[in-house]
Amino acid sequence: MEIIGKVMGQLNSIVWGPLMLTLLVGTGIYLTIRIRFASFRYLPYALKLAFSKNQDKTSKGDISHFQALMTALAATIGTGNIAGVATAVTLGGPGAVFWMWVTALVGMATKFGEAVLAVKYRVTDENGEMAGGPMYYLEHGLKKKWLGILFAIFGAVAGFGIGNMVQSNSVAAAIKTTFNVPPLVTGIALAALTALVIIGGIKSIGRVTAILVPFMAVFYIIGGMVIIVANIALLPEAMAFILKAAFAGQAPIAGGFAGAMVSQAIRFGVARGVFSNEAGLGSAPIAAAAARTDHPVRQALVSMTGTFLDTIVVCSITGLVLAITGVWTQANPSSLTGAALTTAAFSKGLPGNWGGIVVSIGIILFAYSTILGWAYYGEKCAQYILGSKVLLPYRMLWVLFVALGAVAQLTFVWDLADTLNGLMAVPNLIGLLLLSNVIVKETRDFFDNVYKKEKDQAKAARIAA
Repeated sequence: MEIIGKVMGQLNSIVWGPLMLTLLVGTGIYLTIRIRFASFRYLPYALKLAFSKNQDKTSKGDISHFQALMTALAATIGTGNIAGVATAVTLGGPGAVFWMWVTALVGMATKFGEAVLAVKYRVTDENGEMAGGPMYYLEHGLKKKWLGILFAIFGAVAGFGIGNMVQSNSVAAAIKTTFNVPPLVTGIALAALTALVIIGGIKSIGRVTAILVPFMAVFYIIGGMVIIVANIALLPEAMAFILKAAFAGQAPIAGGFAGAMVSQAIRFGVARGVFSNEAGLGSAPIAAAAARTDHPVRQALVSMTGTFLDTIVVCSITGLVLAITGVWTQANPSSLTGAALTTAAFSKGLPGNWGGIVVSIGIILFAYSTILGWAYYGEKCAQYILGSKVLLPYRMLWVLFVALGAVAQLTFVWDLADTLNGLMAVPNLIGLLLLSNVIVKETRDFFDNVYKKEKDQAKAARIAA
């Protein structure tokens, strides 16, 4: 097992190595340019669409724009926003936070492109529900079904690790530390709560995540903002420190942080950024395909806000708290890292036990929501290969693995899932790059026709009023 673990670790380092990270970021830059920076120019409009009360109720689809976004965010906002940011800062210095921001900004175009293709090439399955994502645009758009099957295999298997056992294990550990509840009890309770939601499929998942995700995000953001506001005088210095370290590296600090070169800041910032927002991995478009929408670009605009909210908002809270409290200077890879480092930072910034409570509850809610979101991703991948008959067995197996994950030793599972998660990106990025002309065509059609018409109508209404 030790030899297998070493092999998996080496394979994982190759899959998530410089080539993959360059391809992920490069695809984002390429698509940003091809869509004429629409991901930046129309971000305010996209946020308005995402949170508008006037959701589309007449077009084809199973859930609203908002529910599709929340389902994607449920799977995206996870332990990476807490532990992943801290790990990036520990290994790459505070400059890694800046490179996480860069990854998110170009990643918005990647998420935009994924959603355009997901909606355009989605199909109605035998249950009358929408099914879409990389496997469908690889088959129907690129005419490469074998790539779609490859993606689906990676996604269906990876989900049990990255979206299931790893998450339930994090919840069990947090509850054991904070409330002294045995992991087995936590596993059984978490499995039951998961079953109650996922048995109802995407409509049930969409309803729950539409409530859970905003609550958990706001809860964590408020906890972090209390620390930031209380130390507002240190914020400009912290921001300047992050920017300086991003381009000049960080020298060693006596008694604590070992120092980091610019290359390390870029490497770990990009890696943790991609791991957190999943732009380019092909998971989020599976949820986007279920949305009720009249045009692929309308849902794509909503979907890309997920990357902005996940990394620019939630991850930034963690990064700024780490920078302001200065706890990261006492860390090194062999001592305080990951969630423990974030907990230490929040504990320093909040009175009493509130810091630990905020981070623990954040981990619990973030991880549980990830379990729900990835349950849908995984079952849709399995359905693509085996048909709708696999849905109920897959859901039952998913619930079982939630319970097992709470009590298991997951070093091997983590490495395997991380590798498969990275491999998902390969066929997906091939599809994005080779179908980029389709993305551009749909984008121009929306903004030259649909968007322009809506603006003209709104202007006429204002004049008439």
